[in-house]
Amino acid sequence: MSIVGVALNLLLAGLLVAALAMGWRLNRRLKALRDSHDGFSIAVQELNRAAARAEQGLADLRAATDEAVDLLADRIDKGRTLAAKLERLIDHAPATPRQQSPTPTADPVAERRLGALLAAARESRPERGLAAERGAQAERLTSLQRPAPLRRNVEDDLFDDEPLTLGLTRGAAR
Repeated sequence: MSIVGVALNLLLAGLLVAALAMGWRLNRRLKALRDSHDGFSIAVQELNRAAARAEQGLADLRAATDEAVDLLADRIDKGRTLAAKLERLIDHAPATPRQQSPTPTADPVAERRLGALLAAARESRPERGLAAERGAQAERLTSLQRPAPLRRNVEDDLFDDEPLTLGLTRGAAR
């Protein structure tokens, strides 16, 4: 009976040591899980703060965009009213006779500057032969005959209204 008691005590001691080892390993795993849970909650808090900053940035961007749209709409309205006013002024302006001289009289200093600019432009342009000039004209004609691309610009959506025109009905450009 004493051998059975000793064997049973050794068996119970072995089971107790095994249970303590499993408990210790389980405790380490639970601690690692707790630490990862804390890290996860910190990461979630940081993501929430980043999302709040992003939402604030979007709200600021929307406000700035709305302000810019309002400003642009005001400027477009002012431009339209000024164009309408200019058109009315042109329509009601007295007809002026055309000048007899082909060039209007201007400031001699301005004429000299204009002449110097034209001379500089002629000197800087390389001289081309007649064949090269004809080739360039032919290329311009073919580029004009090509169909325009069907790609729309961003500005096409912005300006759906017809362009404003000045009613120059008298035939004289001012």
